[in-house]
Amino acid sequence: MQLTPAQKRAAAWLLIALLAVLALWLLGPVLTPFVVAGVLAYALTPLVDWLDELGRGRLPRVIAVVIVELLLILALLGLVLLVVPVLAQEVPLMREQLPLLFDKLNTVLAPWLEQFGIKVSLDLASLKARGLKYLNANYADAIGSLLPSLKLGGSVALTVVGNAVLIPVALFYLLLDWKHFVARVFELVPPRNRPAVDSFAGEADQVLGQYLRGQLLVMLTMGVFYSTGLALFGLDLAVPIGLFTGMAMFVPYVGFGIGLLLALVAGLLQFVSVKALIMVAAVYGSGQVTEGFFLTPRLVGERIGLHPLVVIFALLAFGQLFGFVGVMVALPASAVLFVAVRRLRAGYIRSKLYQS
Repeated sequence: MQLTPAQKRAAAWLLIALLAVLALWLLGPVLTPFVVAGVLAYALTPLVDWLDELGRGRLPRVIAVVIVELLLILALLGLVLLVVPVLAQEVPLMREQLPLLFDKLNTVLAPWLEQFGIKVSLDLASLKARGLKYLNANYADAIGSLLPSLKLGGSVALTVVGNAVLIPVALFYLLLDWKHFVARVFELVPPRNRPAVDSFAGEADQVLGQYLRGQLLVMLTMGVFYSTGLALFGLDLAVPIGLFTGMAMFVPYVGFGIGLLLALVAGLLQFVSVKALIMVAAVYGSGQVTEGFFLTPRLVGERIGLHPLVVIFALLAFGQLFGFVGVMVALPASAVLFVAVRRLRAGYIRSKLYQS
């Protein structure tokens, strides 16, 4: 069967899209810092342009880029510093409360386990003694299993340090030459197709802007939600833990997980009772349900035109295909795909194939 020119172009674009997806899948770890830098550059370029216009050309653009990147670094440091008062209070409490916590566990669990013929002591002194005894008896095996763990941990640490250095460098050059990069990409579009591509890019840009505003609103709302919920249970560190959890949600799952861990440890050390588990389960469970099934689909999904089920599916599918990077770009990528699908649908409905 002979393909028409339009079908050949569609097949070529489909092949390019498939090759791009394959490259993302194979080079995911390598592309991670560049993808993160690209997302940040897209979000921060309007601020750089505003500062550049504010200087009215009297200051080089590089100054505006440096100012914006420093503000970003300060904001991230502020997010990290929210954890400092939490750790400063938890570490001394841990030394004081761990023996009491283990004593309570021993009092509750030991009699229950004895009903099944299991005699075990959960006090801190006996656990220390058992741990030392096991290490002395299995010294060689412990060292043998520790070395691979150290290698893996060292590899992860090097990756994190490398990304921490590479992302700001890549972000600097992207912010400095963003318009140039975009212009070079659009130069590859044939002149006859540029009006359609410009229209698509403008619509996608509008949708992505709505996504960023919606995501920021979700983060602020959840920061207030977690802080208020933990404070109602009487947790001393409710505000820093709650705000950190909300602001760290720009890294899906990871920010929530760290906030959950901090709240659990703080609750156990402060209350030394089952109240801590009830508090964390109630606040973070209801928060996750509210954010995942209401706020994100409504404030983000509706702003970019995605159905709530599509938002949930996009997060799961992109995470499965591309890992951490996929989770980060799931919603913005889905927003762009939605614009493309909407235009394809409109073109199909106007076509003779549909009307015949």
